[in-house]
Amino acid sequence: MAKTLYVGNLPWSTTDTALAEAFSPYGNVISSRIITDKETGRSRGFGFVEVDDADADKMVEAMHGSEFGGRQIVVNEAKPRQG
Repeated sequence: MAKTLYVGNLPWSTTDTALAEAFSPYGNVISSRIITDKETGRSRGFGFVEVDDADADKMVEAMHGSEFGGRQIVVNEAKPRQG
């Protein structure tokens, strides 16, 4: 099973790869994606990291409130999309 973590307050320059690399020391990262503005293609300052279920809590604890690219990031379990 996998869990998706929301990562907010990211620097605009953050890439999918950089996001995955930041989380990988704390467990298995399945995928990562930065959310971009559809019109400009610019980062919206947040993204999602899909991780192994067993590693999710450890990653939130390690990364929430930590500094990434000079900014204090917010990390928590992503809530399901409301359609």
